[in-house]
Amino acid sequence: MSSSSSFQESADSQSVETARALRRLYFMRAAFSVCWAILIGLFSAKSAGLATALLAFYPIWDVLGTIADIRANRNGASKTPQYLNAAISLITSIAVIIALQKGIPQTLIVFGAWAILTGLIQFILGLSRRKVLSGQWPMIISGAQSTIAGVSFIVLAHEPTQGITSLAGYALFGAFYYLLAGFRLNKTKTVSEA
Repeated sequence: MSSSSSFQESADSQSVETARALRRLYFMRAAFSVCWAILIGLFSAKSAGLATALLAFYPIWDVLGTIADIRANRNGASKTPQYLNAAISLITSIAVIIALQKGIPQTLIVFGAWAILTGLIQFILGLSRRKVLSGQWPMIISGAQSTIAGVSFIVLAHEPTQGITSLAGYALFGAFYYLLAGFRLNKTKTVSEA
């Protein structure tokens, strides 16, 4: 067996392991998003304290998910977009707590800015991963949709019909895309083409 063949098998094995780890992460993130959406829908009008905690924790969960993503994809391309995403999400969590003191429109504006920035990062990351891993189209589409949703949160923040529960729909769309990506992310391009 040649060293290049051995190297290729090692790379294929690592890519398959990365795909499995990302798949598990995507399913976990989908489950969290569904639970969060249900809880925010149930408690946003009934318990300001719980709603505040849920709103502040959602970006923190994104930080945790991003860290897990970095660990799962150790040998991947530059981690700069993911570290940037984690920093943006951490800052967003703090900004949400501050915005909630001012009102729901300000909170929606903060979530909108976060959705735009992290959506763009997800879109770019999905495009770059598409070269190595299958199943990235849902992440690419989700990133684009997150960006559009962020713009709509900002534009509609002062509409009387808007509220925190509108974020539940955003989380549910995210869950759908994570599930779709998890089901599609079953192997790498290299393995599927072999």
